[in-house]
Amino acid sequence: MSANTSAPDSGVKISFEFFPPKDDAGQATLDATVLALRNYQPAFASVTYGAGGSTRDRSLKTASGIKRSAAVPTIGHLTCVGATRDELVAEIRAFESAGLDGILALRGDPVGGPAAPWVSTKDGLNHADELVQLISSVSALPIGVAAFPDVHPASHGDLQKDIDVLLRKEELGATFAITQFVFASSRYEELVSALAQRGSKLAVYPGIMPVTSYLQIVRMLELSGGHMPTATRMRFARYQNDPEAVRALGIEVAVQICEDVFALGAPGLHFYTLNQSAPTIAVLDSLSMVASK
Repeated sequence: MSANTSAPDSGVKISFEFFPPKDDAGQATLDATVLALRNYQPAFASVTYGAGGSTRDRSLKTASGIKRSAAVPTIGHLTCVGATRDELVAEIRAFESAGLDGILALRGDPVGGPAAPWVSTKDGLNHADELVQLISSVSALPIGVAAFPDVHPASHGDLQKDIDVLLRKEELGATFAITQFVFASSRYEELVSALAQRGSKLAVYPGIMPVTSYLQIVRMLELSGGHMPTATRMRFARYQNDPEAVRALGIEVAVQICEDVFALGAPGLHFYTLNQSAPTIAVLDSLSMVASK
């Protein structure tokens, strides 16, 4: 995995995020999606946790299943929510036993969702940097972290606070970062430039979301504290009652963002797939820097 989490000499690395399915129908959809996207030779796939760590067991099962059946390098998400240090170490060991290729270390959302107050767990951890430190102390698995092109909500608009946190995580063992949704390439550029100025070597993968629903992306941005330029939001709003037009615009916007961040030197593109292959494939097949499958 370490070779996949550093900037390549040429070309662009593609990666995909999936979430654990809730039922057999969801599993069938995910299986078909993974098989379709595997054709693009992803550098890695990642599998999320639900809010409050609610899908912990299914997340590991899903990640190990992708690794085993699709032969795609796979990293698991791990959060601090509702777990003691000993339980987190046991989870890290489970990741190792399952043959996963890395861990994305996150604080995680509280049980009530991103807006809910944080509730500490006795003998647990409260911040992602503590989790990075724990992982690096017990495992050799590569460690990734989250980055926020629109600045983490807790930083209240202060980018340097975010940079300080990322540098701390890097110091403790993180080697790559995946951003929240990028809808303004200038903000990605500002983030990576600020890191570089401080001497960071983190490979920062921009998160790409091919929008398929206006209301859905508005809600996601509200929950994550993300930003979509007003002009872009207005374009989506204009077609919010026309699903096909929203989908077409979502692909157009995503393609432009991918081209822009790649021109800025992004080491790869990380797609939030929502377990659907068609929107991501439409974007990939439109990119100048991605080889045909």
